[in-house]
Amino acid sequence: MRNFFARAATRAAWPMAALSRAALSRAALSWAALSWTALSCLAWGSAAAQGTYPNHPISLVVPFAAGGPTDVVARSLGASMAKTLGQSVIIENRTGAGGTLASQHVARAAPDGYTFLIHHNGMATAPALYRKLPFNPLKDFAYVGQVADVPMTLLGRKDLPADGMAGFIKYAKQNGDKVNLANAGLGAVSQLCGMLLQESLGVQFTTVPYAGTAPAMTALLGGQVDVLCDQTTQTIPQIKGERVKLFGVTTLDRIKALPDAPTLQEGGLKGFEVKVWHGVYAPKGTPPEAVAKFNAALRAALKDPVFTQKMAELGAEIVPESKQTPEGLQTWLQAEVDKWGGVIRKAGVYAD
Repeated sequence: MRNFFARAATRAAWPMAALSRAALSRAALSWAALSWTALSCLAWGSAAAQGTYPNHPISLVVPFAAGGPTDVVARSLGASMAKTLGQSVIIENRTGAGGTLASQHVARAAPDGYTFLIHHNGMATAPALYRKLPFNPLKDFAYVGQVADVPMTLLGRKDLPADGMAGFIKYAKQNGDKVNLANAGLGAVSQLCGMLLQESLGVQFTTVPYAGTAPAMTALLGGQVDVLCDQTTQTIPQIKGERVKLFGVTTLDRIKALPDAPTLQEGGLKGFEVKVWHGVYAPKGTPPEAVAKFNAALRAALKDPVFTQKMAELGAEIVPESKQTPEGLQTWLQAEVDKWGGVIRKAGVYAD
C-alpha cells in the first residue's frame, strides 16, 4: 500500500515538475531579458555619467546595397556626423525583403545607443505591403529625425507622342493598359509613384517591374517601356541630355535642381506628391540621452557644407528644421503610413 501511494504521488508530481521546469525556463528567459536591458542601461548610464558616450564606433544600418541612393546618403551623413560625435559611424548594409530585414535587425538590437537605422519611404509602406511584418514601424523604434528629400520625376520615352503634362494625361486616358509603366521593383518608390499616378488619373497601366532603377531606365531609353517615375539622383543626367521626355516633378513646389520643370500639381494632379525621404531610427528603449546626442549630430551634419553640397549634387534637399527632430519624423511617418496604406490596399499589391 505504501508503494502504491508512493507511485501515485510520483505520477502526480510529474506534471507539476514539468510545469515548474517550464515556469522556471520562462522566468529565466524573462530575467535574462530584464538583466540585459538593465545592464545596457547601467553601462550606458556609466558612460554618460563619465561624459564618454559614445566611447566606440556607432553602427548605422542601411537596408540596401552599397552604392545605391540610400547608401550614398548614409555614408555622406555618417562622415559628417562623426565630426560631432567624436567616433566613427560605421555603415552596415543589410539587404533583403525590401528593407524589412534591416529594420527587423535594428528593432531587435540592444537599445544601447550604438545601433541606428536609416531608411526611406519603405518604412511607411511596409505595414501595407507585408501582411506578416515581424515588427511595427510605429511602435518598435525610437525616432531621431529626417535627413533629406529626393524629388521624383515623371518621364516618358523620347518618342512618346505626348508633350507636357496635359498631353500625357490625354495620352494616358486614351491608351490605358496599352501604356507600359516601368518601376524598380516591388516596394521601390518608383512603384509607389506609379501606383499613385494611376489612382490620380483613374487609369490602369501595364506595370513592368525591373530589378532596380538602372535596368528600368535602360528600358525607357531603349523604348521598351513608355513611362517611368524615378528620383532625380538617377534622372537628371538623362533629362539634361534630352534623352527622355520630362512631364514634371512630383513635389508640390518646383525644385532647385530643375527650376524650369513644372510640378505634376501644376499639370492638373492636385496634391500629387511623392519624394524619397530618409529617416533615422533607433531601437525602442534607447536612452533618451543617446537619441538626443545622435540627433544633435544629425542636425549639425545637415548644416555641414560638405554634406549639403553632396546632397545638392544628387538633387536632394535638406529637410526643414521642424522635420529634423524626433517629433517631426514621428509625425511624418504616421502620415505616410496612412497615405500609402490605402493606395496599396486599393491596388491589391502585396509582397507576401
